[in-house]
Amino acid sequence: MRAWSVLPGLVLAAFAVGAWAGQPVPAAHPTVLELFTSQGCSDCPAADRLLTELSKRKDVIALTLPITYWDMLGWKDTYATDANTQRQKSYARMMNHSGIYTPQIIVDGRLDVVGNQRDRVLAALTSHAGENAAGESPVPIFIGTASGRVEIAIPAAKTKPKSLATIWVMRTLAQGSVNVEQGENRNHQLTYTNIVRDLQRAGEWNGEAMKIDLPMNLARTKHDGIAVILQARDYGPVLGAAIMQIPGGETVAAPR
Repeated sequence: MRAWSVLPGLVLAAFAVGAWAGQPVPAAHPTVLELFTSQGCSDCPAADRLLTELSKRKDVIALTLPITYWDMLGWKDTYATDANTQRQKSYARMMNHSGIYTPQIIVDGRLDVVGNQRDRVLAALTSHAGENAAGESPVPIFIGTASGRVEIAIPAAKTKPKSLATIWVMRTLAQGSVNVEQGENRNHQLTYTNIVRDLQRAGEWNGEAMKIDLPMNLARTKHDGIAVILQARDYGPVLGAAIMQIPGGETVAAPR
């Protein structure tokens, strides 16, 4: 067995498919929706609500990535991270866009749509789901927990991919809410779903079976879930994805 240190507390190794005994959560590659949003953006609450609605679909993995650049409007986004902002900028470069904006939804790493335009978001989701059904088989990803750690497994591909794929690991918070006191959304209570609290590039996949082992660290990043995205060319098409709630994780419940 080979092992490499990839992130602090994380080990990535080659493994035999039958050697992993965790409790797996597989995903047959539901469509990944990444919403780039901000508490300082007046157009974003409608997109936040739409993402929460779409997160209930079994064929969707919906993620909220709060960004930092609208903090200048008078309210510092309490969930925003520089990593989320850099991810959006990287998508813009990959897609040859001249700039970035909110609310923006990236659909499976392939296209973007204005996040509060409900009809266009649903049309893009339907169209892309059809393309998925007619395209190549997705790469299954399995997530499990054992002895206070998270285990992620990717089996060997039936045919070797043309290039390396990036493995992104995101620590997520299932629900969160904020009372905005300043800025464009002043005096509004905003609710979010699957908030990305930490984002790490965990390694590369070359088509061989692999396993990633990492600590939960629930308190450090205040998360209760793990999302994994396997993506071509760092910010290209999504090849496979999975999300799992961590057993025993404390969810920050949204108000009723």
